[in-house]
Amino acid sequence: MDEQRFTPADAEFETRVRASFARQTMMRTLGVEIEVVHPGRIELVFAHDERFTQQHGFAHAGSIATALDSACGYAALSLMPAGTAVLTVEYKVNLLRPARADRYRACGWVVRAGRTLTVCSAEATAEGDARPLATMTGTIMTVVGTDLDD
Repeated sequence: MDEQRFTPADAEFETRVRASFARQTMMRTLGVEIEVVHPGRIELVFAHDERFTQQHGFAHAGSIATALDSACGYAALSLMPAGTAVLTVEYKVNLLRPARADRYRACGWVVRAGRTLTVCSAEATAEGDARPLATMTGTIMTVVGTDLDD
């Protein structure tokens, strides 16, 4: 991943990202937490949980994809003006290898930030192993003038 430098439209972007993330029941249920927030980049971490495995004991693809989706969405939100929210409009996931580790990391970053649509990428890895378990490309829509960010 090429590290890009972005300037957030909202000086309070980190507070807003963390507050929005804290309202996500799904992230709490999966045990996903924010570890790093930078303009255009976020890192989420979570533990392997037997409740979210498939029949072979690997982390279910749905739980990995859910964390990657949030990583993309919050990377995008970090660059948006106050008073806006985000919704995912499309994503593609590539599952590269089975996920069975003690902990996982989902890193999301903005590839191109637009006024209406932001394209992001994300990657999931197992703790202590830089090889990707899964990758995602997502398109995130800016939502203005609604109560979605309340």
